[in-house]
Amino acid sequence: MKNVLAIAGSDPTGGAGLQADLQVIRHFGCHGMGVVSALTVQDTRKVHRVLPVFPSVILEQLRCLLQDIVPDAVKIGMLATDDVVRNTLLGLAEIPLEIPVVIDPILFASDGTPLLERRAYAALMQLFARATVVTPNLPEVEALTGEDASGKKGCERAAGHFLEEFECGAVLIKGGHRDGAPNDLLAVAGDAGVDLHWLEGERVETPGGGVHGTGCALSSAIATGLAQGLDLLEATTRARSFVAEGLANARAAGGGAALLGFTAAR
Repeated sequence: MKNVLAIAGSDPTGGAGLQADLQVIRHFGCHGMGVVSALTVQDTRKVHRVLPVFPSVILEQLRCLLQDIVPDAVKIGMLATDDVVRNTLLGLAEIPLEIPVVIDPILFASDGTPLLERRAYAALMQLFARATVVTPNLPEVEALTGEDASGKKGCERAAGHFLEEFECGAVLIKGGHRDGAPNDLLAVAGDAGVDLHWLEGERVETPGGGVHGTGCALSSAIATGLAQGLDLLEATTRARSFVAEGLANARAAGGGAALLGFTAAR
């Protein structure tokens, strides 16, 4: 059994954040480990409050864990503050460079609540250089690069920012906020240049309040695939199918956003 480490904020609803990450990791037959970056006060309607973990505790959690268990992949989600990002970067120095790292750059909650302070963006970009793949949505792309990625050309320009300026190995720009078909772009840096893979998607009708946690589920599923030896395109394709299934079976649990629904663990 492969070990996958998730570094993320806590979501009491279980629909997103560390709780969702661990559910997805287990669904694919891996053992999930968790380092908490922040506590949140939230329900399915909105995030009411964010309480970041003390930054040195992030580093202490990572160093203590990594001296004992080396993960087969790492997924990083919400980090909340500049100091938490910087201590996460220090902690990752303990992980061998060949271990894949998936970063979901969570800047805002679905309800628009900021989940990463603006002054942390520069440190987050430094963290991207350690990423095997970064998985931003369109608002996150625009906030980080200034590019309007809603069209094909703008999306490909934005991908160039991530690969050339932020020096990440690959970027998956998610198209769920795009009008029309929610196609994603996977751009991978290679010796011969950049490989662009446009991945077609279909919009799925979901319960009225939208669905919570799709980005968390996608990035965690990609991380498990990489841990299990899939290449990035294979891991991404499997993860996208998994999230599409979750959207098709989404269920309302409270009075706000629905939760992804999945079949029994494989």
